[in-house]
Amino acid sequence: MMRVAVIGTSGSGKSTFARQLAASIEVPHIELDAINWQAGWRGLAKEDPAEFRRRVMAAVAGESWVSDGNYSEVRGLVLTRATHVVWLDYSRPVVMRRVVWRSLVRAITRTELWPGTGNTERFAHWLEKDNPIRWAWTTHERRRREYARLLKEPILSEVQTFHVRRPQDLDAVGSELRLQASKCLQRTMNASHE
Repeated sequence: MMRVAVIGTSGSGKSTFARQLAASIEVPHIELDAINWQAGWRGLAKEDPAEFRRRVMAAVAGESWVSDGNYSEVRGLVLTRATHVVWLDYSRPVVMRRVVWRSLVRAITRTELWPGTGNTERFAHWLEKDNPIRWAWTTHERRRREYARLLKEPILSEVQTFHVRRPQDLDAVGSELRLQASKCLQRTMNASHE
């Protein structure tokens, strides 16, 4: 069993990596943003924290998964279940280039971000203080310090962590996690045949 929590500042590529990894090792992908954001950009984390916690707790109760997200309200729930943590700790220029491009594409295509919510990015939202572009800029250094402390916490002493500082190093991490998942599956299959 393998439970991987992918963390990092907004725009670092958490969801993309988590989705690809989950598909490649054939486990559920848990996107905390998809749990939080309801129709009309209503955020459960603020409007109904108890329900948000309940939904996240149910999602991470499974034996294997890959999650992504940064919600401090449920961080403990996710990390106490995680077997692996991947921290995408990219420089501010890398993050900003990614988040601006992502927001631009989403605003042009009007892509619904989470099925059934109707939530899309719009250029008019770029001026709001919690817009992903502004959020990534203003929280980048704080998140970096926060995660550096977090990786030293006792809660993660038994968890295998990967601190990825450059996007080009992420393929090696993905390969290592796929190899570990394969070995874990093989051990499970061998045990069931004994």
